[in-house]
Amino acid sequence: MTIGRAFNGPPHSAHGGYACAVFARASGLEPPVAVTLLAAPPLETPMAVAAVGKRVSVRAGDTLVATVSPADRSPGAIPPVGLTTAQIATRAFPGRTGHPFPNCFACGPNRTDGLHLAPGPVPGRPHTVASPWTPRTDDPDMLWCVLDCPGGWVEGRPAPLVLSRLSIVIPGRVEPGTPHVVVAERLGVHGRTVSVGSSVHTPSGQLIATAAAVWTAAPDGLRYSG
Repeated sequence: MTIGRAFNGPPHSAHGGYACAVFARASGLEPPVAVTLLAAPPLETPMAVAAVGKRVSVRAGDTLVATVSPADRSPGAIPPVGLTTAQIATRAFPGRTGHPFPNCFACGPNRTDGLHLAPGPVPGRPHTVASPWTPRTDDPDMLWCVLDCPGGWVEGRPAPLVLSRLSIVIPGRVEPGTPHVVVAERLGVHGRTVSVGSSVHTPSGQLIATAAAVWTAAPDGLRYSG
């Protein structure tokens, strides 16, 4: 399998959420699964999948890029915010100035063909961000992308964070052309790692999908995922 250049996070790496979606599907494991990224998912590069017991490995040549395994538990939903609140939050999206990857597929402000996320701080909810999102299709891979990037902004402007692990469940189905809301919340901090929950809801608060993620601080620079 390969990941096309359009689905980038950093310039030379696949978007973390999209890569996790591709790897989860290729693993053949029943959801929910947890995808752990161990190296930058490459673009336009063949990758091989191999099963070892209940775990599946993804390699690009000799490089172990990721592992996929059954999730310990299903991610819990993050409480929704209304569409108006998300629209207000997005005005303060810190990535509009100084975004480390302005061409990121999901939240890059320079992309005209991406997902146009702009997760900004939710008033009255510390370490919580939200963004409107209007899906063009009901492709579930896009939900992995949408549930990924907001987690990287829950700390505002700290040392850069990289996505290390992502697991999602999709109990609902998006309605293309209809505004949705994605909200992400910091759940905990342990050393250099940050636990994040994120959910996509309809404007009425119906849960579409939810995720649990682990992000790792990378003060020397981001290596993969937006």
